[in-house]
Amino acid sequence: MGAIPGDIETDQQPPMTVPLRHFVVGLAFLVAGIGLGIGLHLNAVPGLGRLAHVHLLLAGWICITIMGAMTQFVPVWSGATLYSRRLANLQLGLVVAGLSGFVGAFLLVETTWLIPFAVLMLVGFWVFAYNIVRTLGTVEEYDVTERHFLGALGFFLALTVLGVLLAVDFTIPTLSRVGVGRSGVVGAHATLAVFGAVLTTVYGALYQLGTMFTQTELHGIDHRLRSVEEIAHPIGVIALALGRLAAHDPVARIGGLLILSAATAICLVLARKLYEMRVERTPMHTRYVVAVGALALWVAVSVPAWISDPLTRDQLLGAANAGHLLLLGAIGFVVVGTLYHIIPFVIWVNRYSDLLGLEDVPMIDDLYDDRLAAIDGVLLGGGSALIVGSNLLGVAGTPALLGGLLVCAGVAVFVFNMVFVLLRHSPHSIDRIVLGSFSPRRVRDPDEAPEE
Repeated sequence: MGAIPGDIETDQQPPMTVPLRHFVVGLAFLVAGIGLGIGLHLNAVPGLGRLAHVHLLLAGWICITIMGAMTQFVPVWSGATLYSRRLANLQLGLVVAGLSGFVGAFLLVETTWLIPFAVLMLVGFWVFAYNIVRTLGTVEEYDVTERHFLGALGFFLALTVLGVLLAVDFTIPTLSRVGVGRSGVVGAHATLAVFGAVLTTVYGALYQLGTMFTQTELHGIDHRLRSVEEIAHPIGVIALALGRLAAHDPVARIGGLLILSAATAICLVLARKLYEMRVERTPMHTRYVVAVGALALWVAVSVPAWISDPLTRDQLLGAANAGHLLLLGAIGFVVVGTLYHIIPFVIWVNRYSDLLGLEDVPMIDDLYDDRLAAIDGVLLGGGSALIVGSNLLGVAGTPALLGGLLVCAGVAVFVFNMVFVLLRHSPHSIDRIVLGSFSPRRVRDPDEAPEE
């Protein structure tokens, strides 16, 4: 049984199909990315498969999920009306088309096609940023979450520009002509993507979700830790990106240490909220516990690595071979845990909230299957441990492959559980959620105005 927040403006949210469409598409990219990862272990993926794998998971799953979450919760948390539903749907179509073509070009090694598809993704992410900025334009004073979201949008804009430049450089060498090394641009692009756009969004959301769904508040040292994170993280991201772009070791080292300091602060804040939790534990809370542990371990192994050399490609995401610890163990578990509440929450508000007090209705956390949640938790946790352990210990072969298979199975169970929620409780069919007005079932959603 999960707590139902009573202090948010659900009347301000967009139609439920808008965020759910992002989440369902994001889950499809997650499945594709995990499958491609297994193929890489089996040497069965052609072309530039590793780049395709990374973009499917980061741009496809995590970033599209972020787009849906911001589109849903910025209006809810800020008490503002979404600026444009049409743009919210357009942004998804552009990013999906661009990313699908981008991944195909990597696999087929048709590098010329990277350019137009990279431009499509850039336009999609810029439309998303514009829509959220215009939505927040009516807010008089920004809170900590809104400040993080605005910062993340700025990083989205910068990283997509670098992404297009890298795509152009694949076929038309331009970076060397202006005296910029390709490796430096790759480092800056990855820094802005993972630490800028993704982690900044995650941190901002956790200030809301970590207190809302543990029924706690920031107090005492929490406020000082938040101040450290709010200053250190964005400055660190900018410094690390610029240091890598210019191959300037001292600037990059300072930036890396600031990012690690901010991660330590957010770990302590979230750990305190989980310890003080006043509600029954749910899969979301359990996955947050895993994320805190993974993020703390990532900090511990990355401090000496980035002090030694923050510029080397092997240490792009912290210590060598610690990328999965950050992306899968920390960020991945936060996103999975959050989706365990967000998807049921969106459906609950639209399907059951008006019936509360009039008849018996399920609680938010009753919408998914607890047994499946436990199974996917064991599979994802065990698989992630094998992958991360193999990476950190330098053990290749069977353990990493087994870990990948377990993660793949866990993702399949998790996706099935979320689809089960949609099939059983959503007032709209899956094809209506994904395709909107293009669905063969052209009955208009009862909660939705015509899609502009």
